[in-house]
Amino acid sequence: MNLLKQATKIVCVGRNYAKHAKELGNALPSTPIIFTKPTTCFVEDGGSVLYPDISSDLHYEVELGVVIGKTLSKVPASEVMSHVAGYAIAIDVTCRDIQEQCKAERTPWTMAKCLDTFCPIGPLVSPDKIDAANTEITLKQNGVLRQHGNTADMIFSVPTLLEYVAAHITLLPGDVLLTGTPEGVGPLARGDVLEV
Repeated sequence: MNLLKQATKIVCVGRNYAKHAKELGNALPSTPIIFTKPTTCFVEDGGSVLYPDISSDLHYEVELGVVIGKTLSKVPASEVMSHVAGYAIAIDVTCRDIQEQCKAERTPWTMAKCLDTFCPIGPLVSPDKIDAANTEITLKQNGVLRQHGNTADMIFSVPTLLEYVAAHITLLPGDVLLTGTPEGVGPLARGDVLEV
């Protein structure tokens, strides 16, 4: 995916599905919760996630990724979609034990979310092939369906998220916005095969 080779960042949205927030015991946000991952997290389709020795509770989180095609900065929601090159299904890999510790200590989630290979991403799909407001996303672990959601259930829509992020952080061609995960996140063991 040549566009991803240009990426400067992965911008992620936390708690964008009510049922996912509930399954982790979190309150619903009134504004988007934003964090970033470095591009060293990318693993292209068919690659492997490196299981780190600092965690004993790695989790998968399937998400719709929005791939930016044209620089996006301070653009209203009504115009942001013209800056989208396409979509890709991604997995936001998380060290859940470290994230819970960070939340308890009120420190950033960096070591829970930003390790090498912590963002497997599928092929780019043209924007005319996906309705970002109503697309099913699924994840199978070793052939068993674990996550099944629809972007219609997002708290903040793709245009709303793009407008919000680009009001503060310029998105460049190749950058990816991960839009949050539906319910059903769970542990990832060494050797597991994930399909989206």
